Amino acid sequence: MLQTSPLIRNIIIINVVVFLLQSQKWIPVSELLMLWPIESGNFKVYQVFTYMFAHGGFMHIFFNMLALASFGPILENYWGDKKFLTFYLATGMGAGLIYALINFFVGSGGPMLGASGAIYGILMAFGMVFPNLEIMLLFPPIPLKAKYMVFVMGFMTWMLDSSGSVAHSAHFGGALVAFILITIWRQQGRNQGW
Repeated sequence: MLQTSPLIRNIIIINVVVFLLQSQKWIPVSELLMLWPIESGNFKVYQVFTYMFAHGGFMHIFFNMLALASFGPILENYWGDKKFLTFYLATGMGAGLIYALINFFVGSGGPMLGASGAIYGILMAFGMVFPNLEIMLLFPPIPLKAKYMVFVMGFMTWMLDSSGSVAHSAHFGGALVAFILITIWRQQGRNQGW
């Protein structure tokens, strides 16, 4: 059974409440919260933050929240709740910014929603902080060292994306921001004699 902290439980609750509100027809929650392309006329700066709390369907939110509940508590226990929350929001917002900029300059996608960028940030961090920890994947059910997990998950997501609707650049963006943050934090730790 998954054991979550109050912080992670609250993040999950916020995501579920927003998901339930998205099904209501009286207010266009998805359209307000999703990250629209910069040139679309619907783009608002706040969407770089809000998009990560809305999801495109049950399986989308289920797997994102399952990953958060699986890997988030270990990182939060390692870093503390404030540093984990900073990390989660930074990777999610960084993923949104990278997606928006790539979309603006390359024109490769439409509006985006979901916590996947932050989740890929968590997967990257988990692999960097606990590289040799073996974990069992749900699909395929094989043991895998954490340092390879983000690459396997990214490849599987890419391979299973038959509709072309997955924002792969946001996944990459979340992992990239995580890599940069962990590298900076490690350097700061070395400078402070950790």
